[in-house]
Amino acid sequence: MTADLILRNGRFTTLDRSNPIANAVAVKDGAFLAVGSEADVMAHAGPNTKIIDLKGRSALPGLIDNHLHIIRGGLNFNMELRWDGVRSLADAMSMLKRQVAVTPPPQWVRVVGGFTEHQFAEKRLPTIEELNIVAPDTPVFILHLYDRALLNGAALRAVGYTKDTPQPPGGEITRDANGNPTGLLLARPNAAILYATLAKGPKLPFDYQVNSTRHFMRELNRLGVTGAIDAGGGFQNYPDDYAVIQKLADENQLTIRLAYNLFTQKPKQEKEDFLNWTKTSTYKQGDDYFRHNGAGEMLVFSAADFEDFREPRPDMPPEMEGDLEGVVRILAENRWPWRLHATYDETISRALDVFEKVDKEIPLKDLNWFFDHAETISERSIDRIAALGGGVAVQHRMAYQGEYFVERYGAAAAEATPPVARLLEKGVKTSAGTDATRVASYNPWVALSWLVTGKTVGGLRITPQRNCLDRETALRMWTENVTWFSNEEGKKGRITVGQFADLIVPDRDFFGCPEDDIAHISADLTIVGGKVVYGARDFAGLDESAPPPAMPDWSPVRTFKGYGAWGEPDGAGKNSLRRAAMTHCGCASSCGVHGHDHASAWSSKLPVGDLRSFWGALGCACWAV
Repeated sequence: MTADLILRNGRFTTLDRSNPIANAVAVKDGAFLAVGSEADVMAHAGPNTKIIDLKGRSALPGLIDNHLHIIRGGLNFNMELRWDGVRSLADAMSMLKRQVAVTPPPQWVRVVGGFTEHQFAEKRLPTIEELNIVAPDTPVFILHLYDRALLNGAALRAVGYTKDTPQPPGGEITRDANGNPTGLLLARPNAAILYATLAKGPKLPFDYQVNSTRHFMRELNRLGVTGAIDAGGGFQNYPDDYAVIQKLADENQLTIRLAYNLFTQKPKQEKEDFLNWTKTSTYKQGDDYFRHNGAGEMLVFSAADFEDFREPRPDMPPEMEGDLEGVVRILAENRWPWRLHATYDETISRALDVFEKVDKEIPLKDLNWFFDHAETISERSIDRIAALGGGVAVQHRMAYQGEYFVERYGAAAAEATPPVARLLEKGVKTSAGTDATRVASYNPWVALSWLVTGKTVGGLRITPQRNCLDRETALRMWTENVTWFSNEEGKKGRITVGQFADLIVPDRDFFGCPEDDIAHISADLTIVGGKVVYGARDFAGLDESAPPPAMPDWSPVRTFKGYGAWGEPDGAGKNSLRRAAMTHCGCASSCGVHGHDHASAWSSKLPVGDLRSFWGALGCACWAV
């Protein structure tokens, strides 16, 4: 057969154990036609075959996020100023000030998650006073994980919170001595107040939401993501909020393969939601780019244990089991898989009581159900999941909340939170993702770095080496392992004949680069279904899917683009703090450990000035600057 596309002169990590390394691949009708030696693959070349020379570069299967709020994130991406990957609060506030200057009334400037104060050199969030100085008249809303939101005075006026506003259930509007809102909203213990306040902001028109979703997919493609499972989300209504993604699917403009789960929408009406949806929707309806994937991650509101490690673990109410059983029976009878948000083992064990009860009457065998997150899952619960044939989808939330977890529960408790290596050892179906865009960043390489190094984005080592994964296992967690969770095993996740031709050429060798570089990888070439959906540097001329400029014209995406503000080479990205330190360090000679790059030492909690300390033992001279 004659190939549509051939990639030659590469080093392909196929993840196919019978054919682990290849030099070339051929693609026909969106799937791999041949994978192997260049001589064998080039036999499929014809006069109309497109040939791409990888020039010896490494290539990997496309990454698949097992838990991404891509539909909700896409509707809002163009409105959001992303602090993901920005390394100093000074840089972040500079971005905010510049965005305020171009944002017209009545629009807001929103920083909606994806970052933590620990990633900043200053190790803190901005104060509300600082926000008011930068933005006296433009509403500013900053969401930090799911623990708090900061609103400047203009935002408080926009949402109408006053001295007379009652305290919301499950949250707190903090107040000054006179009872006036300060601008700090706290999730205690759940994020409802944060959701509800954000929902008061202006929304983009439909056509702008289409453009916004295309730009979000583009940013994911830039980072090597070729597939995702959408986990629904609060204030995301089906089918209304799915109209944009459905339009893109109908017009063949999706550049991410997407399976979506349906998230219940109203407390105390969960059974009605799923009774209606199982009548009007069919499991697996759609195609290989956009398809239905069952229920969750919220099945019933009484089973939702929110993951704010700054607060004590919430106890689920006594009605949890009854509520959950009613919904699980509906799903099992209709053979719908489900996913269930569960942070703590206390919630998981109670949910398993329900699942085991239902299983006795309606067997759950071959129903690909699973728990999401499972940070504190116990050995006993792991065994119960394995016995029932379920799975666990983990995400890198600890990379953003590890410091808070250690502060509350201790370093020893954090060593296997979640116990990824143990889950794999016990044979439980396990895969990885991000839970982006709010509680963590959508950058898959940050998640891969966390799996391999055990470090938070703030640099704290929380996972000892024995509980970390090697790079190949981590990559499988982001590729072939995810396919069980969308019931697509054998269709994608590897570079092998017959599977979808989804692959990436990273900007550096994932297997050969230093561990600290993993989080900074991006893609130079991303291919989905044999089509180039992103190209940069050597492959920029091959790009076939660039969307029109971000709408509206004041969108932060036009200036800053995405993770690490990569749209500004000299701006607020990962190198800006380093550049400033190198320029202004005033050293007569470079440090033996860091050269002139002292920023990492300055922002470290380690006593760099103590010659008996770790850095001193390595001869670090940063203390002398």
